[in-house]
Amino acid sequence: MRAIGIILAGGNNHRMGELSRKRAIAAMPIAGSFRSIDFALSNMSNSHIHKVAVLTQYNAKSLNEHLSSSKWWDFGRKQGGLFVFTPTITAENSWWYRGTADAIYQNLDFLKKSHEPYVIIASGDGVYKLDYNKVLEYHIEKKADITVVCKDVPICEDTTRFGVIKMNENYRIEEFEEKPMVSSSQTISTGIYVIRRRQLIELIERCAKEDRHDFVKDILIRYKNLKRIYGYKMNDYWNNISTVDAYFKTNMDFLKPEVRDYFFRQYPDIYSKVDDLPPAKYNPGADVRNSLVSSGCIVNGKVENSVLFKKAYIGNNCVIKNSIILNDVYVGDNTYIENCIVESRDTIRANSYHYGEDGIKIVIEKNERYVL
Repeated sequence: MRAIGIILAGGNNHRMGELSRKRAIAAMPIAGSFRSIDFALSNMSNSHIHKVAVLTQYNAKSLNEHLSSSKWWDFGRKQGGLFVFTPTITAENSWWYRGTADAIYQNLDFLKKSHEPYVIIASGDGVYKLDYNKVLEYHIEKKADITVVCKDVPICEDTTRFGVIKMNENYRIEEFEEKPMVSSSQTISTGIYVIRRRQLIELIERCAKEDRHDFVKDILIRYKNLKRIYGYKMNDYWNNISTVDAYFKTNMDFLKPEVRDYFFRQYPDIYSKVDDLPPAKYNPGADVRNSLVSSGCIVNGKVENSVLFKKAYIGNNCVIKNSIILNDVYVGDNTYIENCIVESRDTIRANSYHYGEDGIKIVIEKNERYVL
């Protein structure tokens, strides 16, 4: 492959509320058995990018454990591999990553010691499938300095949490506004970029010299009239889990047959770290409809339009509706849960009632059976 990969997975997002208190956003569970970062890693592997760096920082313990072996994504090779970089104190620097550009700057040796001519930069919180080779071919064809993968979203979608762009008829980006108060376009950046390795090194070093730290604001927006920055339109499924509602919606999308078929039955595949767990067990009295139930689950009650992650236990006479039950949750008998996200390793006491009236309710009992 003519490119190396960088996955930015170090940021915190306060819009995820309690869900991001004990894990990085890139480690958020998705679709029963996956983590958010699995999609970017699988896309790298399927695009034959054999050398990938993941830049982690905030609450990285569970994410680092997930990335402890590169074999799940087929990166364990003589040449290349999966590299996990966290902020390092040196004689010259004792900062945490102050932004996305600073994260790359602190690991600039990775770029300088590589020989591939191009770099694919992706974020760890996107759920999608994409052949980066097609984006790279487009980038070369356009003779672009930077290519931004973008997507048109419906008018009902809130675009103010994304970077909003406007392009001319040749797809060259003329306007780029990061998280605007009022959006004038329905074309958003997906946080996936292609750039020449030497040019990236030059731009990152210039940013550091000027004490600038953000890749979007200090490179893409600042240089949009000086560099040839083009947009590559993506038409397939893409979602970002940067808010509680977006996270809930993304998981609920996997209850749709066409979304499951696209991700799990159509080539290429999505890979993840495998846990050796028994299949889900349905005891007498279990009633499961239109739900994803993962390995290791035991179901005694009613589950409808919900996603149950690994090792969830649903007690007798329970009703779970339109909810997400994260890993290793114990739900006691006669419990009713609707429009909720139940945090992992919680024990929900018997005869409990949780209902999200004004949106999605995050249920955290703070009575974990054991710590992380």
